[in-house]
Amino acid sequence: MSRTRIKICGLTREADVLAAVEAGADAIGFVFYPKSPRYVSPARAAELARLLPPFVTPVGLFVNASQAELDAALKALPHMLLQFHGDETPADCERAGRPFLRAARMGEGFDLLNFAAQYSSAQALLLDAHVEGYGGGGKVFDWSLIPKNVPSPVVLSGGLHAGNVLTGILQVRPTAVDVSSGVEEAKGLKSAVLIRQFCDAVRQADAHIAALPT
Repeated sequence: MSRTRIKICGLTREADVLAAVEAGADAIGFVFYPKSPRYVSPARAAELARLLPPFVTPVGLFVNASQAELDAALKALPHMLLQFHGDETPADCERAGRPFLRAARMGEGFDLLNFAAQYSSAQALLLDAHVEGYGGGGKVFDWSLIPKNVPSPVVLSGGLHAGNVLTGILQVRPTAVDVSSGVEEAKGLKSAVLIRQFCDAVRQADAHIAALPT
């Protein structure tokens, strides 16, 4: 089994980027949605991304961004992975010609298999809670809503923290997990201690799965 990858999202400070890297995060998320309390400008994200060592991926989160906004962010961080959280169509996501993640807002009656078929060009589907507005609002959704036969890699998100991510990994077996509010002292301000605890819990889950009889 390959290990579960870890993405820490919504970083705004140098210290938080360094803490995430030190804890073993695989990806760092920058929010380019101006209405978010975790918003950073492309220039600020580029400053923070310069702290990343090789093989730690910067990810840009967008919500119904204009082409000009997308172009500005890609100019500042030309090698980032894109993550779409709004009402973007498959054509919208593919227009940049870059690898992307597509967020799915999980709720009763949501057809994830149909959604996966529509966004088959996505590198992975990021599963988040369905709440008012965009993003998961730090809420956990019912993991039993996830079909067992999703054809795309799955990134589990939505209300994760060190206390529940082990259970989430054991139940869902995602390719990766994504956390934001679950490692924060306040909105946009991460805690190095909580980041470390989260990453340690992910590794504990992987060790548990590795020890299961085949």
